[in-house]
Amino acid sequence: MPDIDEIKEASQYNAQIAQKTEGFFLKGSNSLEWGMKDRLARIFSPVSGRTVMLAFDHGYIMGPTSGLERMDLTILPLIEYADCIMCTRGALRTLVPPTAGKPVSLRYSAGSTVLTELNDECVMDIEEAVRLNASLLAVMVAVGGKFEAVTIRNLTRAVDMGTRYGIPTLGVTAVGKDMARDARYLSMASRVCAENGAHVVKTYFCENFEQVASTCPVPIVLAGGKKLPELDALTMAYQAIDQGASGVDMGRNIFQAGDPIAMIQAVRAVVHDREKPEKAYELYNTLKNEK
Repeated sequence: MPDIDEIKEASQYNAQIAQKTEGFFLKGSNSLEWGMKDRLARIFSPVSGRTVMLAFDHGYIMGPTSGLERMDLTILPLIEYADCIMCTRGALRTLVPPTAGKPVSLRYSAGSTVLTELNDECVMDIEEAVRLNASLLAVMVAVGGKFEAVTIRNLTRAVDMGTRYGIPTLGVTAVGKDMARDARYLSMASRVCAENGAHVVKTYFCENFEQVASTCPVPIVLAGGKKLPELDALTMAYQAIDQGASGVDMGRNIFQAGDPIAMIQAVRAVVHDREKPEKAYELYNTLKNEK
């Protein structure tokens, strides 16, 4: 035992000051365990509370999409500017350097392609996600579609398995040719994902997007969707953030842009700095013309 003269006075322990207990910064995530919070804090900036995710998982249903024919040439230069990358396990193993240091939103469900009927999917083994050090499990959910029950079961299974290992799940709302892209449908689809355990939801922009964001109890990230002119894509991103989105998960609107590296930096300015679309577009042109 230490000598009595080595015992410090209680005042040196600052007993009069209560230990600070901080709430987690991300919407709907305060009750999650440490491992999940750690992964989410690497995807979403604790400073801005938002994220810029780079999606290049299109090949799992579409094959060599325009702009993704040679991902080593088009995607690798963009990764350093992304907060998180969303891709398949095949692309991750064959393309992404382990030294990239970016959290991975792993495409965790797969099945049919554009040549057949989409969304008839299954989920992979959770041990595969652990081996790949995934930070998020991305699962398609086709609310209102033919495979609604299948995809919701996939989501619940991903949530169950991910929870065992501290890996959160991203519910991706599917929008097929027979599904609407209005606030009523997207708010329902997003809420169904959250109610079934998704920790983050990815969905599309629509009129009255604030209804979608406000009625979803977990963070929403905006899907980029089809390629738009650069200013239009930046405007969409700004409006989504302004109406409650916690970030974007863009693919074609970045890697199919006239200058992808300039575009992802302009998107970052909108998402993290709340830059207005016109100013972000000026930044895009400035960076583009510097080359």
